[in-house]
Amino acid sequence: MAAAQQPPSPESAGPAETGRTITTDIPARLDRLPWSRWHWTIVIGLGTVWILDGLEVTVVGNIAGRLAEPGSGLSITSGQITGMAAALYVAGACSGALFWGRLTDRFGRKKLFMITLAVYLAATALTAVSWEAWWFFLFRFLTGFGIGGEYAAINSAIDELIPAHYRGRVDLIINGSFWLGAVGGSLLSIVALNTSLLPKDVGWRLTFALGAVLALVILLVRRHVPESPRWLLIHGRDREAEEIVRGIERRVRDEKDVALPEPRGELEIRQRESVTFMEIARTVFGRYRRRAVLGFSLFIGQAFLYNAITFGFGAILTKFFGVPADRTGYYFAVIAVGNFCGPLLLGKLFDTVGRRVMISSTYLLSGLLLFGTAWLFDRGVLGAGTLTACWCAVLFFASAGASSAYLTVSEIFPMETRAMSIAFFYALGTAAGGISGPLLFADLTGTGKVGDTVLAFSIGAALMCAAGLVAAFLAVRAERRSLEDVARPLTAVAARARAATEGAPGTQGPSVPPAPSTP
Repeated sequence: MAAAQQPPSPESAGPAETGRTITTDIPARLDRLPWSRWHWTIVIGLGTVWILDGLEVTVVGNIAGRLAEPGSGLSITSGQITGMAAALYVAGACSGALFWGRLTDRFGRKKLFMITLAVYLAATALTAVSWEAWWFFLFRFLTGFGIGGEYAAINSAIDELIPAHYRGRVDLIINGSFWLGAVGGSLLSIVALNTSLLPKDVGWRLTFALGAVLALVILLVRRHVPESPRWLLIHGRDREAEEIVRGIERRVRDEKDVALPEPRGELEIRQRESVTFMEIARTVFGRYRRRAVLGFSLFIGQAFLYNAITFGFGAILTKFFGVPADRTGYYFAVIAVGNFCGPLLLGKLFDTVGRRVMISSTYLLSGLLLFGTAWLFDRGVLGAGTLTACWCAVLFFASAGASSAYLTVSEIFPMETRAMSIAFFYALGTAAGGISGPLLFADLTGTGKVGDTVLAFSIGAALMCAAGLVAAFLAVRAERRSLEDVARPLTAVAARARAATEGAPGTQGPSVPPAPSTP
């Protein structure tokens, strides 16, 4: 059934006419679609940017030593790169998430995921031509500013376009693809550090230039990704939403050569142009306050764990095991593969076994394994290879858990606040772990004392376990459920369920229950 209203009809309405009440089955139509080539287009167009983020972050960490050497073209120290530059990148990402997140909810997903990628592209290209430390710092901040906006815009769009049956695994794999970029960054840094191939002042510049070129390719692909029909519905553009969904259905029918199942459920909403900050605050911290505690816990836990392990990995390998600085990239490539395998192999279980079991277990397992790694490290029984193997085991589970944090805050809050919610929890959690973390763990891992490094591991492990316990009690069972079912839209005035009595649990359309005050 096409979107309907009282009156006028959607076909006669203007492109952005708000204040009308409409009844629509568009969310249910999107959720009942089988997986198709069109969905792969969304994954490639939107998800591949995390590969760039992984490439960017890893390259900077691995080439810090070379940048600090005389003849690199920059007057900068290794500590400034791993401390100041890293903190500025994260600060840019946090502020960018908040700035762009608000605009994403206000002006739409597509406009913002095009703009934020363009900001990232420009800042990365300008980093490549740095000639002074202040220029390098400035454009590290602006690169983070662009990538922070990507987190809000991309996760919102993906969750609103991917069918409910696949949403968990797709979101996890896309967020986990950061580590594919990390593998590439590690191997690329090995080439960049090889002075027999590239001069000291050229190799590191080419790595940033390559990131800008890849971003340009993604920008061209992304032009074909449509605006979220869910966002269009709420903002008075139901005619555009209907045209997009009809086009998607036509492509899927042609590819599968089968009739699509009937959508199950309708939603009645009163369209509006925007939602105020006060409404967002009341929704997140009033109506869904327990979900807010969950979001904070997941983001802070994973941010500290990752900083405890990955921030000083090069210094640990060099100081304790004598690994040459230009060889640490190989070790990081190995743990990056372990990181990607976690979401890839465990992602489906988040849609089948369920969110609560999988989120809590991945957080707890990674924390306990890191405690075990800290104990073995303290006893002096680990070498460079065995420590890397321990990290792989820890991060196999931690990566799935960390990716589920983004999935969680994207799907447990109402449609109108989705991008801002992602931005808010990302910014606060990452600021706690991603700004204070590097400053704390730089001191601990940089002393060369075993006890200080053990303490760094233990802090990350304890916070990860604490987040896992919070998830065990507060995680929302959102698997295979429509987004409108998980969190009632603020604009919803009624719900008319045509839910069938047949089919798998959780596959019904967006019948919207009364707004809950708890998960």
